[in-house]
Amino acid sequence: QVQLVESGGGLVQAGGSLRLSCAASGRTFSSYAMGWFRQAPGKEREFVAAISWSSVNTYYGDSVKGRFTVSRDNAKNTVYLQMNSLKPEDTAVYYCAALTRVGGTFVSWGQGTQVTVSS
Repeated sequence: QVQLVESGGGLVQAGGSLRLSCAASGRTFSSYAMGWFRQAPGKEREFVAAISWSSVNTYYGDSVKGRFTVSRDNAKNTVYLQMNSLKPEDTAVYYCAALTRVGGTFVSWGQGTQVTVSS
């Protein structure tokens, strides 16, 4: 089992940037695909981005394409989400998740980190 802890959330003005980190415990991090999801108040959880274990393949939700970049450092057991050109509609709690593969079974979720974008 892998345990995940997100960090890097906060308050930012529209047009600004934030980088989220998700640190994983355990020796099997590099075997998992990793995903970022978000949930705004009163809305369903939404897919944001995903990255394969090797970093060869990355995927993005339509609402963040061209603005967000997912990456990982397997040596540091960490996955990142670089968020640029932030919009008020990006305000949500952001969660990272470990998956058996992109689109596969969820293995573990983090506790989430709040991102608030002011207009």
